Amino acid sequence: MGYKFTVWRGQKDGRVTEDTTERPAHTGDQVYINVTHSGVSGTDLHFLSSGIALGHEGAGVVEAIGPEVKALKVGDRVGWGYAFDSCATCDKCLDGYPILCDKPIYYGITNQDSGSFATGAVRKESFVFRIPDGLPSEQAAPLMCGGISVFAPLMLCGVKPSNTVGVVGMGGLGHLAVQFARAMGCEVVVFSQTDSKREDALKLGASCFVTTKGKTDLTADVPSKIHHLLVTTNQLPDWDLFFPVLAKGSSIYPLTATEPGAQFALPHPQFLGNGTKVQSSMPSKKTFSDMLRFAARNNVRAVIECEPMSIEGINRVLDRLKDAKVRYRGVLCKH
Repeated sequence: MGYKFTVWRGQKDGRVTEDTTERPAHTGDQVYINVTHSGVSGTDLHFLSSGIALGHEGAGVVEAIGPEVKALKVGDRVGWGYAFDSCATCDKCLDGYPILCDKPIYYGITNQDSGSFATGAVRKESFVFRIPDGLPSEQAAPLMCGGISVFAPLMLCGVKPSNTVGVVGMGGLGHLAVQFARAMGCEVVVFSQTDSKREDALKLGASCFVTTKGKTDLTADVPSKIHHLLVTTNQLPDWDLFFPVLAKGSSIYPLTATEPGAQFALPHPQFLGNGTKVQSSMPSKKTFSDMLRFAARNNVRAVIECEPMSIEGINRVLDRLKDAKVRYRGVLCKH
C-alpha cells in the first residue's frame, strides 16, 4: 500500500496551489511522517515561482517505518531539513557531511513534488532527527534550516565562550543566532540598520546593540573586537565599516541566500592584513541532533507567528515574509 498526501506548490505566477503527491509503500530505511508543522523560510520565496512543492523545515510524527529502520519507532516526533539523501560513498558523505555530497539530493533540486508544506512526507531515517521531549514541534520546525544555519558555525568552527560573536541582522536567523551564542557563553553584539529591534535583541541575550545606518565608524560602539561575525541579512554589509571592528584572525559566516549573481567581495588589503577567514555553514548530520538537544536544554526558542497549514495560512505568512513583517519566524501548523 502506498501513500497519498497533500502538498502546497508554488506556481510560476507566484500563486500557491494545493496538489496531491503519491508515494509507493515505504521500503528499506524509509519512514512515513504525518507532518504537523513547517517553518517558512526566505528560501521558500526563492522557489515560489519554480513550480515545486514548498517547504524544507519540517516536523511531524512517524506513522510507519520500513523494515530496515533501526532507531526510530512509530510515534516518535522528528524534524528534517533541506537534505533528503546522498550518495553515501563520496569523501564528504563518509565524513558525515551529505549536504556537500558530489551528487546532492536536497530541497529545490530533487524530489520536487514533496516538501514540508504538506500533510505527509516519506524520508530516509538517516535524514530525519528525533525531537527531544522538552522541545515543542512548532519550535523544532524553524530550527531545521534557520536554526542549523546559525548553530553549525558556532558549533563546528572553533567558537569559544570567551569570544565575542557579532550578528548582522536581527531577523529570522539573527534572533536564533543571538540565543545560541549567548547560551554558549559568548558576548553577543547585534548590528542592525535601525533601532527598532533593540529591545528584542537585548531581551534574547545580546549584550550590545549597534545601529549601522548612516554610520561611517563603528569602533566606538563595539565593546570588544568581533571574533566571529554571522551575517544573517540578504544584503551583504559594508565591509569597510565592519573590518575595523573585527579581531585578528576573525571569521566571517555569510549565512543567507542573496540575489542570483550577487558577488561576495571583501576589501583585499584588510582581508589579508586581518588574517580573516570566510566560512559557509555546512552542518554534519550529527550537528542537527546536537542542535535540537542544545536548544531543548538551554531554552533556545524561536519567536514565531503561527498560521494554519492551508492555502490561506501559507499565503498570509508568505505575504508578510515578502514585506519583512514576520517577527521572527513563520510556522505552519496542521492542528
